[in-house]
Amino acid sequence: MAYGLSGKSVVVTGAANGFGLATARQFVRAGASVVMADLQEDKLEQEVETLNSEGLEGQALGFNGDMREKLTMRNLMSFTLDAFDDLHVLVNGASLLVSGDPLDPAKDQFDETLQQNVVATLRMSQIAARLMIECATDESEPSDRSILNVSSIFAQRSMPEFLAFSVSSAAIDQITRSLATALAPHRIRVNAVSIGGIVGRSLDSAMPEIEDLHDAMRQVTPLGQPNGYRETAQTALFLSSPASRFTTGQILAVDGGRMLLDPLTETIDQPDD
Repeated sequence: MAYGLSGKSVVVTGAANGFGLATARQFVRAGASVVMADLQEDKLEQEVETLNSEGLEGQALGFNGDMREKLTMRNLMSFTLDAFDDLHVLVNGASLLVSGDPLDPAKDQFDETLQQNVVATLRMSQIAARLMIECATDESEPSDRSILNVSSIFAQRSMPEFLAFSVSSAAIDQITRSLATALAPHRIRVNAVSIGGIVGRSLDSAMPEIEDLHDAMRQVTPLGQPNGYRETAQTALFLSSPASRFTTGQILAVDGGRMLLDPLTETIDQPDD
């Protein structure tokens, strides 16, 4: 099956909530053995137990730790190798979205956001890539190893209060392209999903001034509804599966068409029916 991951071992960070959790679920249902990594231990244990109780082809294991720490990253890779003897896919699913004051160094959230979204993603990718190279046995075979990053349409759309998140998203896009080129000789693919329009806990917290955020997002999305974690996770499955075996260095927007609109059109009142 082109979208199947039976027999493949996967690491998903940020797997206790949001995109990471939805992706881990999607991968286990596709037959993968998934290490779900997150700092929220209780929530992680609950989600792993729930997933394994569904009687799916794949399986899930939990790994608790701070994915911003290099030692934790190395321990995660060792844990995965001990459990599954290989690593085929890394999903850097942990992402921080907070608003800040772009003109106040004490409140711009810049250091915290870049450390989580950019530095941790790059370091985790580097460590995982070395493990993938060590585990590869036959370079003549088509690549079944990949790294998937999570980016955002904020890499191209700017809102002052999300300066740090916009910069981190743009950096993730460049990391994706650069690592895709560097790892191509090793037949390891690197891609990213660029998320736009998911109404969830992070966005609700970051934009509390918008009373009906779901409705506001629907109005600026050509497909008529905000994106969901499930739809984004399905795209993640495609980019990590044999179906995308010849795809690397791509940032694939999953935004319901939001990037198709000129921002000016969002401020123009539409005529009543």
